[in-house]
Amino acid sequence: MGQPVGWPVTLELPRPAPERVRLAGRFCSVVPLDAEAHGAALWQAFSQDALGANWTYLPIGPYAFEADFLAFLSAAEASADPLYFTVLNGEGRAVGHATFLRIDPANGVIEVGFIHFSPLMQRTPMSTEAMYLMMHYVFETLGYRRYEWKCDALNAPSVAAAKRLGFTFEGVFRQAVVYKGRNRDTAWLSVIDGAWPALKARFERWLDPGNFDTEGRQKASL
Repeated sequence: MGQPVGWPVTLELPRPAPERVRLAGRFCSVVPLDAEAHGAALWQAFSQDALGANWTYLPIGPYAFEADFLAFLSAAEASADPLYFTVLNGEGRAVGHATFLRIDPANGVIEVGFIHFSPLMQRTPMSTEAMYLMMHYVFETLGYRRYEWKCDALNAPSVAAAKRLGFTFEGVFRQAVVYKGRNRDTAWLSVIDGAWPALKARFERWLDPGNFDTEGRQKASL
């Protein structure tokens, strides 16, 4: 009828929902959150952020007492969406967490969020590898079409991190959310399945052992 429409989607839908799986890498592992096993180490790791600045753009925290933090982790462990994962360093110690959320198998869309990386993993290969492992699982194992990243538009480090990881900036939803009693304009970024193969190759070149010197410093940037 002369009306433009989108191309046919031949991908079988719905896609599988993410499961509580273990994703193992060279620098770290991403494992299902276990509040009892990971709680004390996460509390200690997040306490390295003495000012609590890493909590500013999260809708929860900071927590003054460990008991309150552990109660939050217990509730998080039981949640299916967001689905929480803990990042373990090479020694198996919990150093951060991240989630899959807004899980939409019917459309093959999923978001990564509630990312809280402690100072023990910030600016280390662990932070990049953890994001690669989660993205790899979404595209390679689950076969999703779209992988989203959303954050407060004022959170410049988060926007920059997403762009470094290959996410494309799509725009800002103004006055989208109220959290901690204040407005949030939400920045939207995404990776789509067509971009994944080239991005995967880039990650794997960066993560290759030959890209790091004897001090563990990268030779070529991502």
